[in-house]
Amino acid sequence: MKKTSLTDKQIKEYNKNGYIAPIDILSLEQVKIIKKEIDYVEKKWPDEINGLNRNNIHYYSPIFDQIVHNYKILDSVECIIGHNILAAGSVLFVKEPDKKGFVSWHQDGKYQGWKPFNYITAWVAITDVNEENGCMRMWTGSHKKKIKDHKDTFDEDNLLTRGQTIENVPYNETVPILLKPGQLSLHHPKTIHGSGPNLSKNKRIGFAIQSYIGTNVDQFIGETYVQQARGNDEFNYHKHTSRPTALMNKKDLILRDKANTELQKILYKDSINIGKY
Repeated sequence: MKKTSLTDKQIKEYNKNGYIAPIDILSLEQVKIIKKEIDYVEKKWPDEINGLNRNNIHYYSPIFDQIVHNYKILDSVECIIGHNILAAGSVLFVKEPDKKGFVSWHQDGKYQGWKPFNYITAWVAITDVNEENGCMRMWTGSHKKKIKDHKDTFDEDNLLTRGQTIENVPYNETVPILLKPGQLSLHHPKTIHGSGPNLSKNKRIGFAIQSYIGTNVDQFIGETYVQQARGNDEFNYHKHTSRPTALMNKKDLILRDKANTELQKILYKDSINIGKY
C-alpha cells in the first residue's frame, strides 16, 4: 500500500493559514456506502444519531470507524502532529435543506480542555459542500493569535453545544472551504471558523474527527476517551477504548454513552445551561 501525505507546500500552507483543503480521501463508492449507513441508522434508530448522539458514532458503526482510522487521513495528520496519534472523538454534522441551522464563529480549542495545541480537526465531506449549503469558512491566519473570548448564546439554531460565538469576525478575511464528496479539510484548533445555514434543496453532510491528538496532549478538565489511531501512547493521559465489530452492538453503545457523558462534562464546564448537543 502506497503511503500518501501532505507535500511541503501543503504543510507550509497549513502553518501559514491554519487550515488546508481539499485533500482527496474517499472514493465515490465509499461515500455511497457511508450515505446508506446514515440513511439506515436514521430510519431504524433515529435517536442514536441526533442531538448528543451525533457525537462518537464511530464507536458503534464500523463504517464510520473505518473513516476515523483511514490511512490516507492519518498520513496527512501525521505530517502535522507526528506519528503517535490518538482519535479523541467524532461529530456528524447534518444540515437539513432550507433549515436555519448554522455554526457560529468559534475555535475548537476553546472548550476541549487539551494542552498543548498539538492536535487537529479533520472534516470529511459526505456530500457536496459549497457556499449555498453552508460550507465552513476559515479566518486565515487566526490560529497564530491567542484563544479569543466566546459568548455562550444557546441559540436553538446553532449547531454548537453552547452556541459559543466570537464576535466581530471580519467576514471579508474568511475563506470558504469548498469540498466534493470524499474530500477532506484539516484545521488548527485555534483557527476561527464557522458556517452558515443550508439554503439548498439537499442535505449537507460532513463528518468531523474532532480531534486527532498527539499522545503528548493532556486533558486538564475531565477524561477523554480515545482510540490508538497510529503509533504508541507513551504518556497514557487518556482512557483507551475498543473499536466496533458490528453495527449497534449493545456493548459499543454503552461505551459511546460513557464517552459522550464525559464529553458533556468537558464542553459544559462552568456553563449555566446544558444544550441539546
